[in-house]
Amino acid sequence: MTRMTMFSSPLLLGFDAMEKTIERVAKNGDSYPPYNIERIRVADGEPERLRLVLAVAGFTDSDLDLTTEDNQLVVRGKQTDEEEREFLHRGIAARQFQRIFVLADGMRVLSAELKNGLLSIDLDRPQPEKLVKKISIAVKE
Repeated sequence: MTRMTMFSSPLLLGFDAMEKTIERVAKNGDSYPPYNIERIRVADGEPERLRLVLAVAGFTDSDLDLTTEDNQLVVRGKQTDEEEREFLHRGIAARQFQRIFVLADGMRVLSAELKNGLLSIDLDRPQPEKLVKKISIAVKE
């Protein structure tokens, strides 16, 4: 039996990659580390800006890795255990994580800052120029 999706419409040409992206986002069920997404107010005419803020308490900048891969922002964290420490109780786990944010076409990462256990990542999306292209029609007899 064939599965029908809204992207199966013959009017939506070339959107199969978007369907795969939506499926990938739906499968990402891990909730660590927690994060916020903020809209940054900008002056008229400037591109829209967003800020991702991830709670990464206990991680240093050398424990964190930020990359963009195929329209995805990938944030990875890996803490190294200090073997010389002896814990009587360990309630703060040193766990690895990988958090993936799917970026729309044209989104750019502007900067990243780690302060007080919060990793802030600023992004923007410049408005593309409106392109109207006249397509000539060839007449064949």
